[in-house]
Amino acid sequence: VSLNSNRNSNANTNTNTNTNASNNDDMLTSHNENSIVPTLLMTTMERRSAMKTAMSSSLSIVAAFTAASPAFGVTQEEVASFTITTAPTPTSITNTNTLPTATKIPSWTLPGNVRMPVMALNTAGLTLVETERALTLSVKNGITHVDFHPGRERDGVAKFLERQDVTRVGPPRSELFLTTKINMASKGTSPADAKDMVRDQIEEDLSILNVKFVDMLMLRDHPDAKVLQSQWSALEDALAKGQTRSIGVINFCQFSLNSVLATAKVTPAVNYYLTHVGMGLDPRGLRSFGEAKGIRTFAYGALGEPGPNKELLQNPIVNKIAKEHGVSPEAVAVRWILQSGAAVSVRPTVEFGLGSAACLPKTEENKNKQTRSKCDQGLAERAASFQWELTTAEMSELSGLTSPNDNPTLFSSAGCPDAFGPKDYMKYIQSLGS
Repeated sequence: VSLNSNRNSNANTNTNTNTNASNNDDMLTSHNENSIVPTLLMTTMERRSAMKTAMSSSLSIVAAFTAASPAFGVTQEEVASFTITTAPTPTSITNTNTLPTATKIPSWTLPGNVRMPVMALNTAGLTLVETERALTLSVKNGITHVDFHPGRERDGVAKFLERQDVTRVGPPRSELFLTTKINMASKGTSPADAKDMVRDQIEEDLSILNVKFVDMLMLRDHPDAKVLQSQWSALEDALAKGQTRSIGVINFCQFSLNSVLATAKVTPAVNYYLTHVGMGLDPRGLRSFGEAKGIRTFAYGALGEPGPNKELLQNPIVNKIAKEHGVSPEAVAVRWILQSGAAVSVRPTVEFGLGSAACLPKTEENKNKQTRSKCDQGLAERAASFQWELTTAEMSELSGLTSPNDNPTLFSSAGCPDAFGPKDYMKYIQSLGS
């Protein structure tokens, strides 16, 4: 656990920070940044070196964190789960296999030398307190990329960052990857007003988060090409000013991508859209269309959306493969996306629906004596996706499934085919911010 919580490091120093982060990645895990099949084997010396660096703290820090935790909605059990102790010297370690180590998540290198972890916590539908709890557990399990909406989820991330400043426990700001979204402009909004809305939201989000920049800003789809172009130019301005380190898009079909690319100075780094087993490797041609233009695929909905898809999770092929690997059907669904070469934003559990989700502490979840909450267990399993892989035959089987074949831009505007519906979509977005 790092004690450095310098949250407001200048965005212009990203090159040096990313170089150092890359070196640390090489120490902990060997992988090609464009491959999602890392080698998670550490030598004894590497493990000792990592533990000497990562576990350095003091009992006074632990005491401060414990004392402050009630004010931030974190249970004492969750405090204890960090297992923060005074670091042993390398020579005092006798059994390195028993030391608690989080999974190291591989990263992509985006334009500007920005390192983006290929797995993110998806906080959609969580409350403020649950978002903070989920992010705490994610970091513990090695997932340092958080994908959140403005509103209560953003406020939960802000609470997490505030707690870090008070306790000095947890990863420094430079090791977190903050991804957030620009709210959709209402129908009839002029391009100029839509651009002002983007600028105002960025200022508000940075102020509430108490950071100088986020790592990724993503623009929502809109049926008006002029509005999309105007808003994209605002994101380009934010990138130039150092308010964000990268920019991407959400639920963009071919029409939306062409609209932005017609006037863009900066190509979107990613397109964030629904992808899961049953939709194939190139749903509706969207992946090949975007990737041919240098836009990478950042997938959500590995388990289905807007709720868990029973057909997917009960599919006999998915369950056969899960049994063979000793994992859950959810783990197979997530692994398939990663092994296809996409990044993925993961739900902590299967307890989610339209505008709602859960990350409850163990004591509220049930009365049994399980050692971890469902949220903690789910995030640990998601992170463990990098510790095993599907065979070529299994990938082929899963990629060949043609159902459930959902629309990748389901949550887009009326500008894209077969959209969720503008009125229902706006209700959904409003529910996330309440």
